[in-house]
This record gives sequence, structure tokens and C-alpha cells, in this order.
Amino acid sequence: MHVAKAYWRRQLRRTGLLLVAWAVAGLGCSVLFVEQLNRISFGDMPFGFWMAQQGSIYVFILLIFLYALLSGRADREAILEPDGEDDAAPTPEG
Repeated sequence: MHVAKAYWRRQLRRTGLLLVAWAVAGLGCSVLFVEQLNRISFGDMPFGFWMAQQGSIYVFILLIFLYALLSGRADREAILEPDGEDDAAPTPEG
């Protein structure tokens, strides 16, 4: 039981942090801080415009791969730890 609760607590914390990073890249860099970022050039276009058009998508894809990597590692660690019941993956029901 205890392993499953710790597993889901870590998963929710990880998901929350990645969503914050996505919001900063997507909303922050593309909308809120666009004027400051437009002072920087990325190739021939302003960086704020590039983030709004392409950069936030690249960040989103990177976050997907990072989530998959970290979740896979957490899944393997949770299965390897004996929890006293069975060796199945932890469920959110606890």
C-alpha cells in the first residue's frame, strides 16, 4: 500500500512540474513575455514569434519524451520494490 501511494504522489508531482514547464514555454514565452523575447533574434525572426510558432511545440514534444522516460523509470522501480502483496504495478486506487 505504502509503495503505491508514494508512487502516485511522485507521478502527480512530476506531472504537475512538467505542466508548469509547458505553461511557461507555451503561454509565457509565446504570449506573456513575447515583447521581451522579440528583442532576441533567432535566425531572421524575433525569438518570441519563433516560440509562438514552433518553439513551444518543440518544448511540448521534449516534455512528452521526458515524461515517458521518467515514468518508465518510476514504473520499473515500483515493480522491483516488494510491497508485501503481489508484484503487479501499483494502481491509483491504492
